[in-house]
Amino acid sequence: MQQTFTRYSSIALVKEIESPENPGGLEKRVALVPNDVGQLVQAGIQVYVEIGAGEGVGFSDEAYLQNNAIMQTAEQIYKDKELIIKFKGPALASIEQMSEGCTLLCMAHFHSYPDRAKLLQDKHINVIAMEEICEAPKYDTDQRILGRVAMNEALMPFFKNNSIGGLRVRIIGWSERLRGAINRCGNRSPRSLQIIQPSLSFEELDATGSNALYFYDSQSFKDPKGILNKLRSLKTHLFDINEFESSQGQQSIDSYRESHPPAQFGLRRIQCLHETGQAGARYGMGLLRDNKPSIDKENIKAVILGYGNVGQGALDELHQQGIKRIHVLGRAQTAKGRIDFWLKDVDIVINGAEQSPELRGENFLISNQHIQDLIPEHSVVIDLVGGSPTNRSPVEAVMSCSFLTEPYFVQEGVLVSSLWGWPMMGMMRETAIRYSGQILEVLIGHEKLIDGLEHLKPGVKRALVCGPFRYK
Repeated sequence: MQQTFTRYSSIALVKEIESPENPGGLEKRVALVPNDVGQLVQAGIQVYVEIGAGEGVGFSDEAYLQNNAIMQTAEQIYKDKELIIKFKGPALASIEQMSEGCTLLCMAHFHSYPDRAKLLQDKHINVIAMEEICEAPKYDTDQRILGRVAMNEALMPFFKNNSIGGLRVRIIGWSERLRGAINRCGNRSPRSLQIIQPSLSFEELDATGSNALYFYDSQSFKDPKGILNKLRSLKTHLFDINEFESSQGQQSIDSYRESHPPAQFGLRRIQCLHETGQAGARYGMGLLRDNKPSIDKENIKAVILGYGNVGQGALDELHQQGIKRIHVLGRAQTAKGRIDFWLKDVDIVINGAEQSPELRGENFLISNQHIQDLIPEHSVVIDLVGGSPTNRSPVEAVMSCSFLTEPYFVQEGVLVSSLWGWPMMGMMRETAIRYSGQILEVLIGHEKLIDGLEHLKPGVKRALVCGPFRYK
């Protein structure tokens, strides 16, 4: 007999408590803020809110009551609810209180906690992992595409003469307009890729001549020290994204869209990836200052592995903090044997590079040997990817994520941190609001998760990591 699933008519919004990924209960964010609860109620959904659920990030019970929520105690909140929403994965004891066939929407990290996954499976709890819900299809902004097509144009001569492998690329500054260019350049595997401060003098530049390319945006970079003419005189290649946009930008964007139908899945729908990179880099810089108090900020050797969304957040933060040169490594530079050059004498290295599941635990981009032999004492390794014993990080020293109770550990004199939930570092309320808006959109916006398991859109269906089971 075929199972049928109905629309969710009741939601339980529960408080974050101590759980496997929330030791000490230090995660205080709430998955839905009062205004968004109000929108759900207006859509005809009963919303039950656990007493005190939002207090950790400044949202009172009274604010939820004003938005027509029904307040319940911890003992009541799980009973007879069709859809349970929380931020982090549940405590094991909470699972026992859930009704068979109900649906749990949370950051499930299903493969990192196999014992909990088995309990949810045995209890017939449907689990939709927030971190697995994706855009479907992928959406790209014009500005992101502009960066890509402009960088393609800039690199074209080097592909034609087969010299891309020896090309040293320097991108002047960081901005939203440039992030697409950084991403595309990283994919093209030049010899090196650096993000440099616009304030650098000509004498401080480390790449000139025919095997160097400086990519910049004259909309924001006004060249106060006259470095462009000096570079030009040495036959260094220059490319201005602003000039490219004026001459052929819209035409190139339109052509790209025509020739690149959107991928089936895109960015995570419920995410603060940029903030993750920012928070990790900010914390790492604080550790570095505390442990190398005499370090000259202008001469810090900073390395970022990966140029995706979390890596771009780290880039943004390090650039804002005035780091003169930020080395960005792609696959070519992180290959075994080649990455050693970049890790030698590094002050701060930030890993934002994801690996496919089959490589996790098999291939470590930053190995224990690197930490022992190449990375100096008191330097900092920040891992933005994280993992667990069953789902390892690309940083070998990280057996599992660290938590606010003990954010970093020391190995061979090197400080290593891989925090579970980086935006908790000073961004709890802001990211709670952002997450809530994204969850609301998934519930009653385009994805319409509220319509039930039988009507899951592709971007949500892929996130059903346990089930489907019928509600009883």
